[in-house]
Amino acid sequence: MPEHAVARKRAAFRELHRAGCFVLPNPWDAGSARVLAKMGFKALATTSSGYAWSCARADGQVPRDAVLAHLRYMAGLSELPINADFESGFADTLDELAGSVRLAVDTGVAGLSIEDSTGDPQAPLRRLDDAVARMRVARSAIDQAGGDTLLVGRAENFIVGVPDLDDAIARLQAYAEAGADCLYAPGIRTREQIRAVVAAVAPKPVNVLIGWASDLTVKDLAGLGVRRISVGGALARTGWKGVLEAARTIAEQGRFDGFSGIPAGAELNDLFG
Repeated sequence: MPEHAVARKRAAFRELHRAGCFVLPNPWDAGSARVLAKMGFKALATTSSGYAWSCARADGQVPRDAVLAHLRYMAGLSELPINADFESGFADTLDELAGSVRLAVDTGVAGLSIEDSTGDPQAPLRRLDDAVARMRVARSAIDQAGGDTLLVGRAENFIVGVPDLDDAIARLQAYAEAGADCLYAPGIRTREQIRAVVAAVAPKPVNVLIGWASDLTVKDLAGLGVRRISVGGALARTGWKGVLEAARTIAEQGRFDGFSGIPAGAELNDLFG
């Protein structure tokens, strides 16, 4: 992808974070990215889970090289800025993390997130000092590459079974000080939680995940001060719901009711043609 195109996307992505509220849906392949772009969304984000499932793997089981290839592919196929779900950076040491972040930046993504989870059920969150050091390293790696890639700091408390809002906020504040441009605590759901996170890291922008049926609307979230909204693997799960229900009906009942209401092939051909 030409450098001027990458720079244009990154500048547009940063501008989206300056004011207002936008939805950042998460495609997992070329088709889903094309559909979302045609619907008028202004930016997209990858989903580690959605991509992993398309590869017949569980979330977190796709190796770094495959993820980097996917990021390059997604960044290159769309005219929209792409935010990378870069999981925990695919690195154990700080030097390895710096190298991973440089490789991610080189794919042409407009932003990338770094999580503070460990993958260890007994100690699911990194120590705060370790997580902050990793955020500083990610910031430095981005700055050395030109500094225009947006860095998202993620506090995974509510995702990994440690739903401590005070700790999540303390982590997000520390990540903001360490250089994160946008803050994200996936799994917070209530208006009170969202309002508290937004206030705690202001004026830096906050991303909120809506990965389930919710009575919160885009207008509601904007009113709470949220700058951007992502859906994680929810769109991919919605697609898998249709596949699983239709296939199970055939396998278990010998019926084809699950095909009711699906789009015609001609409609999809027109959409992608």
